[in-house]
Amino acid sequence: MIRHALVQFKPHKSQGERNAARLAEVIAQLAGEGVDVLTLPETALTGYFLQAGVREQALTAAEMLALLQRAVRAAGRSEPLDICVGFYERDGGHFYNSALYAELNTPQAGIRHVHRKLFLPTYGVFDEERYVSRGWRLDAFDTRFGRAGMLICEDAWHTSTAAVLALKGADVLYIPTASPVRDLTGAEPANVQRWEDTAKGIAGEHGVYVVTTCLTGFEGGKGFSGGSHVMDPYGALIARAPLFHEHLLLTDLHLESIQAARYENPLLADLRANLPELVRAFQEVSQ
Repeated sequence: MIRHALVQFKPHKSQGERNAARLAEVIAQLAGEGVDVLTLPETALTGYFLQAGVREQALTAAEMLALLQRAVRAAGRSEPLDICVGFYERDGGHFYNSALYAELNTPQAGIRHVHRKLFLPTYGVFDEERYVSRGWRLDAFDTRFGRAGMLICEDAWHTSTAAVLALKGADVLYIPTASPVRDLTGAEPANVQRWEDTAKGIAGEHGVYVVTTCLTGFEGGKGFSGGSHVMDPYGALIARAPLFHEHLLLTDLHLESIQAARYENPLLADLRANLPELVRAFQEVSQ
């Protein structure tokens, strides 16, 4: 069993240190809860709609690790803790919308993986590609609990990305998002249902846990819906945070259920068996 805390967060825009102090308060709140992994949304500690302000707010991966370490120390936590967080990353003269997975308070503490967003939306209210560069790699990685993968927001809307990570051995997919509210004509915003449907499809098809952690609050008149959630390897919703508010969502992942789910629904095995033909077809359409 791996206890997760999904931190549905409302950052103060462009105030990284202030948000880091609030993160320390959140970690302190979790004392005694037995949390193993803490997850945060896309651009959790700066806000999302920064435009040219990305250059001032972006951190290197090493700087983000140091910030997380300071927050954990400020919270007075000495037990091991893994953290998955979305942030604007600076690497040399390039900037990325990234997610970092770090292991803290262990002998092997450090960065386990950095994923740079592949699909940068430039429609509707979005203009990401104007301010950040595209990532170019898609890899699963090892944690102290097993194999995992990360996708950032629109990355997960393309079915091939989750398939690659599952084929590379990921048992858990972490998806930090910043999803603005769209279409309020129904009982809930349309984007909330879209995200749950997407996560259910990924989880059920590949036999993986999907942990989606969502930004909330308002930036420049644009509202983020929240509704963070976790899907089990059968594609069933097992936990969900409320809409529009900050929230700490605690849930347990039982990795032993993955083998049973993949045995009963061997879609990932079927995908692997047909991979040579699919690769050939992809090569044809890429020419």
